[in-house]
Amino acid sequence: MEPRPAAPRPRLCDSLGADQTPSASTPNAARAEARPAARRAPAVAAVLPAGGSGERMGIPTPKQFCPVLERPLISYTLQALERVCWIKDIVVAVTGENMDAMKGIIQKYQHQRISLVEAGVTRHRSIFNGLKALAEDQPDSKLSKPEVVIIHDAVRPFVEEDVLLKVVTAAKECGAAGAIRPLVSTVISPSADGCLDHSLERARHRASEMPQAFLFDVIYEAYQQCSDYDLEFGTECLHLALKYGHIKAKLVEGSPDLWKVTYKRDLYAAESIIKERISQHICLVMDTKDENHVGHRLEEVLKDELNHVKVTSRLPCHTGRDLDQIMSEQCYSYVCVNVMTSDFEEIRKLVNMLEESNLSILYPVVVISVYFLDYKSVPFDQKMENLMQIREYAKEVKKRNILLCGLLIYYPQDEQKLQESLRQGATIIATLIKERNSGLVGQILVA
Repeated sequence: MEPRPAAPRPRLCDSLGADQTPSASTPNAARAEARPAARRAPAVAAVLPAGGSGERMGIPTPKQFCPVLERPLISYTLQALERVCWIKDIVVAVTGENMDAMKGIIQKYQHQRISLVEAGVTRHRSIFNGLKALAEDQPDSKLSKPEVVIIHDAVRPFVEEDVLLKVVTAAKECGAAGAIRPLVSTVISPSADGCLDHSLERARHRASEMPQAFLFDVIYEAYQQCSDYDLEFGTECLHLALKYGHIKAKLVEGSPDLWKVTYKRDLYAAESIIKERISQHICLVMDTKDENHVGHRLEEVLKDELNHVKVTSRLPCHTGRDLDQIMSEQCYSYVCVNVMTSDFEEIRKLVNMLEESNLSILYPVVVISVYFLDYKSVPFDQKMENLMQIREYAKEVKKRNILLCGLLIYYPQDEQKLQESLRQGATIIATLIKERNSGLVGQILVA
């Protein structure tokens, strides 16, 4: 694997009380004086039990390893935790048979701060193994004991930093905390003969979700005292903190994004959410500064038609500083507008920059090469011949998770017809970006 670019400097972690990261030029003495004044942030780690078999999914592959946009689901969850600068270590509990697969995922998607332990035969046993890896009483432990530990599910990929911060802050104050959501359905209790015994008042009860957070000593001691019955059949960590540590957990209202991928249909829902999230920024690369040119008119139509999407424009790759900034903002959709030329070299330069940025490691990147066709000046056959090179090149770059296709937009002299062509072109561009359909790679579409 090629060396990874230098990681950006961690974000400020003021929300947990950490001091601002000192600059390299700050004198050591001044830095030492600044530390006592800052409110100390708790050391935080996370444990992800990922040893489940996914029986309810109804497929042989455990759900945490099921592909979403050709990337394992667990990789998205790891990415969500890695984005949080104040989570120091992430311990993943996987079965022995999936250990090599998990190591491959960590390497391929360049995950960091990940440690692996072998999962137990139940959820609680897997979590206990993860906690043991963080405990100082283990002779071969290479990790330091945190003050607070987050427990999260490997198949809840959409957890955001704000809810993680809320449960960690509450756990530091109360000893334990967990995310909750309103009940969607009423919970009933059946009798032994299969008839209704009683039901719960839905408004008074909540669904327990993840993430949950605990003072490490509280939850670790609870697991050490845990009965074999609880380890075998229990599923609720907050209950263990209450039963064995006498800690009443603080309940934190969670967001709708905390849902758990459980059934096969949930994979399609997860894919739809991810596509929507990575389609919120479109960068137009145009080889002209002429504001009156049709390429800029296409930009305006895109902004009008896609008013919920950020649309920006940049010059081609030979002035790559602007594009570098766009890529650093995690833009996964590019429209290369060939105004002055049909030369394919600009597309190659753009694709090379995308490869060097490593953007396509995590998500599929869409690149649409747009050409304007004026039947009076350029014969259709000649223009199509120039575009045929897209087909073979698209097959090549698809292997690197870059989805390339071409778009011909008719450029009539009539203003009304031109506006209609631009709208049709904008609709095609929006569909290609939203769907990210690998089956259209290398296709030449016409508006």
